[in-house]
Amino acid sequence: MAEQQRKLLKGVSMDNLQLTHVPMTKTGMLIRKPVADVFEAFVNPDITTQFWFTKSSGRLETGKQVHWEWEMYDISIPVTAQAIEPNTRIVIEWPGYRGLTTVEWVFAPQPDGTTFVSITETGFTGDGDDLVQQVTASTQGFTLVLAGLKALLEHNIRLNLVADRYPKGLEAHEREERHS
Repeated sequence: MAEQQRKLLKGVSMDNLQLTHVPMTKTGMLIRKPVADVFEAFVNPDITTQFWFTKSSGRLETGKQVHWEWEMYDISIPVTAQAIEPNTRIVIEWPGYRGLTTVEWVFAPQPDGTTFVSITETGFTGDGDDLVQQVTASTQGFTLVLAGLKALLEHNIRLNLVADRYPKGLEAHEREERHS
């Protein structure tokens, strides 16, 4: 593994790598359902708990704080909705990896009755390596959320992508791989 990493970095000076701006998460996906259905899936915890978190203290409403839980990871976080524009946009603030970050969903209805959902997360803090790790993890996570939403709304299938991302017992194995 270490040999493979050296080959990938051959010719790249680690001393010259630097960020010129704070990176942000950006991902998106077409969901083959009307915008009202897709929007509702993110504000209504009865739906969201079928593809993302496992519990919520309530529906997303502007200015209201709710708590989202991922029971499989023993994580609970406060989420405050900064803006809810029905069928158009959701903006929340939540505790990111190193501090508060802002997540924005934009819902773009398409002429054929489908919806393109874009998700961005901004406000990451830390040094270059921390920023890259945070943005990479966030992009991966939100991509899994969108894939889970797509399967649920289009095919009524619960893929359990978020729950299966870090199954118990694999954490130590992944750490060993990164350090070899």
